[in-house]
Amino acid sequence: MPSIRLRSAALACLVAGCAFAAHAEYPDKTITFVVPFAAGSATDQLARALGQELTKATKQPVVVDNKAGANGFIGAEAVKRAPPDGYTVFITTNTTHAANEHLFKKLPYDPVKDYAPVTGLGKGGQIMVVPLTSPAKSVAEFIQLAKSQPGKVSFGSGSSSSRIAGELFQQMASVELLHVPYKSNPLAINDLLGGQINMMITDMATGLPQVKGGKLRPLGVSTKKRSPLAPDVPTIDEAGVKGYEMAFWFAAYLPANTPPAVVTRLHDLLVQASHGEAMKHYYESTGTEPFTTSPQELARFQAAESDKWKSIIKKAAIEAE
Repeated sequence: MPSIRLRSAALACLVAGCAFAAHAEYPDKTITFVVPFAAGSATDQLARALGQELTKATKQPVVVDNKAGANGFIGAEAVKRAPPDGYTVFITTNTTHAANEHLFKKLPYDPVKDYAPVTGLGKGGQIMVVPLTSPAKSVAEFIQLAKSQPGKVSFGSGSSSSRIAGELFQQMASVELLHVPYKSNPLAINDLLGGQINMMITDMATGLPQVKGGKLRPLGVSTKKRSPLAPDVPTIDEAGVKGYEMAFWFAAYLPANTPPAVVTRLHDLLVQASHGEAMKHYYESTGTEPFTTSPQELARFQAAESDKWKSIIKKAAIEAE
């Protein structure tokens, strides 16, 4: 009997050793970053910069797979179903992992049980923009315009962050706006440029280039402090909607049941990548704050953010769909 136990123990050690070796070699093939928003979105831009740095460190290709639509459901489901081997990484935001559970009565995924947290990646603010043809030259003038046409002045959104920013604005400014949903923020921006919608509060990475290109008019930023990238643009708070603030965050997740050794290895690689030149340029050019965490810290942060978004959505009187 002892010899059988010894052989069993030796076999177990051998298997564990092989598993460890396999994990230690990770990654040894192409990694796919699944992004739940369209190409050109803030999340997409971050994923591509991060992928560049990860490839430098590992010598392995990183493919960005945009699975836009349904408030991130499509991308979230794809990662949920992926093999838990570390080669399918979800580069996502509070849309899928803090807001959706309070915006919809039923989700096709569980933001906690179906994923393994890896690390936070960044925090950012948004910018309120209107077409150059809009009569509104300020937040106050936009509020006046909206009050003159209740329910007719529209705002677009292509993410939960963008949508809640608009919903919170109308709640706090005491106006009634028409919400027009899109698969992603870049698609909404296209219609805003064409005058099909009247306003949008979008991430800086998507909206600011249009402002600097002279194609859209900025009215305010959603953070409590002015953005160093647009110092002449007032905050929505100082522009008259007192107490207004709306930010968002990015993070990386793996499918649930990914081996801890792989999670740890990817965590270390992504944190290292976040300090690379491509990511530094992304942070600086989009006004995004670097934000890395341990997997455990991300899990706690996500839980706190879920509670916060629940409160915001309740305050904005949004009924779950």
